[in-house]
Amino acid sequence: MASERFKQYSVLVANTFAFTMCFMVWTMFGEIGVPIAEQLNLNGTQFGVLTSVPILTGALSRLPLGAMTDRFGGRPVFFIILVLIVPAIWLVQFATQYWQLLVLGAFIGLAGGAFSVGITYTAKWFEKDRQGLAMGIFGAGNAGAAVTKFIAPTVIVMLSWQAVPNIYAAIMLVTAILFWFFTYSNPAHRNASKISLREQARVLNDPRVWKYCQYYSVVFGGYVGVSLWLTRYYMTEYGMGIQLAALIATIFVLPSGVIRAFGGWLSDRFGAHTVTWTCMWASLIALFIMSYPETQYRIAGAGGEGVVEFGFGIPIWLFTAALFVVGIAWGIGKASVFKYLSNDYHENLGLVSGIVGLAGGLGGFLLPIMFGALVDLTGVATTVWMLCFGVTLVSIIWMWWTERRAPILTRDGTHGGKPVET
Repeated sequence: MASERFKQYSVLVANTFAFTMCFMVWTMFGEIGVPIAEQLNLNGTQFGVLTSVPILTGALSRLPLGAMTDRFGGRPVFFIILVLIVPAIWLVQFATQYWQLLVLGAFIGLAGGAFSVGITYTAKWFEKDRQGLAMGIFGAGNAGAAVTKFIAPTVIVMLSWQAVPNIYAAIMLVTAILFWFFTYSNPAHRNASKISLREQARVLNDPRVWKYCQYYSVVFGGYVGVSLWLTRYYMTEYGMGIQLAALIATIFVLPSGVIRAFGGWLSDRFGAHTVTWTCMWASLIALFIMSYPETQYRIAGAGGEGVVEFGFGIPIWLFTAALFVVGIAWGIGKASVFKYLSNDYHENLGLVSGIVGLAGGLGGFLLPIMFGALVDLTGVATTVWMLCFGVTLVSIIWMWWTERRAPILTRDGTHGGKPVET
C-alpha cells in the first residue's frame, strides 16, 4: 500500500510529465505552421489564426474542465483528455486544406484545457503552505513549448512536417498509459456539494477574479502567444532558418516554463503580490526595449550644409537578452498569480482556476492573431512588442490601484501602509 507522501510525489511527477506533453502538442502549430503557411500561401493573419485555434479551444474548455475536476476528481478527467486528443493529432498529417487544419486544431486544443484539471488535481494533494511550490512544479510543464521547438524543426527538416503529428500522436498515447498507472484518486478531494455550475459561476461577481484574469492573460497568454510567434519572427526579421530560429526562441520558452517552479517557491516565501508586482515591472522595461523599431534618421547639417543619415535598430543580442528577461518574469508570474487563487479560493479552486486559465488561454489565442494583423496593417514587426507592452502596463495600473494604493488611502493602521494580499 503506497504511503500518502509517495502518492503526493507520484501524482506530481505524472501530472507534470503529462502536462508537458500536452503543452508540446498544444503549441505544435507554431512550428509546423511555418511550412504549412508556405505550402498554402497564408498571410500573417491567417498564420496567426492557424496557430491560435488550438489555444482558443484550450481556453474555452478550461472552465468546464475545472468544474468537472472539482466534481469527479482530476485523475479520470485528465486521462480522458489524453486519450481523446490522440486521433486528432494523428489526422493532422493527412490534412490538405486550411479548414481541415483549423478543425483538427480545435480538437487538439483540449490539450491546453488539461491545465485547469492538472493544477487543481496537484494542489489538492498538498498542504496549503506547499501548494505554491507544487503548482509551480506542475506549471513548469509549460516547458513543453520548448520541447516542441527542439523536436519539431528537426523532424521537419529531416523528414517532413507531416511526420511531426504522427510522432506526437504516439507520444501522447504512451503518456496516457503512464499517467493512468502512476496516479491516484482521493474521494476527499472532490467537492461533494450539489451546487450547480450556474451557482458556482457566481464567483464571477468577485472583482478579484477579473483582476487575476488580467494578470494571467499577460503572464500566461503572453507566454503562449509569443511562443507561437517567435520562430517566424526570428526568421523574417533576422533571416534565420527554421531550426536556428526555433533554437534561439527556446531562450524565451524553456526558462519561462521551467522557472515556474521557482516562482511557486518565491510566492510561498514572499507572497503573491510582491512577486507579481516585481515580475510585471521587469517585463515592462524589457518590452520597452524590444518595441524599438528599425529606424532611419535624416538630419539637416549645420547651416543647411548637407544631410546626415544614419539608422538604428535593436541588434539580435540585445533583443534576445530582453526577451530572456521577459520569459523569466512571466514564468515566475504564472506561479504567483495562481498563488493568489490557492490563497483565496481553496474550496472551488478548480472552477476559479478554470476561469483564470480561460482568460490566459484567450490571451494566447488573441495575441498571435493581433500580431499578424498589426504586422499586415503597419508593416512594422515590432508592433507585436508594443502591444505586449500596453497590456502589461494595464496590469500594473490595475494592481497599483487595487493593491498598493488602497491601503495607503485607508489610513486606518490595519495594514501599516503595506500592500494587501487579495
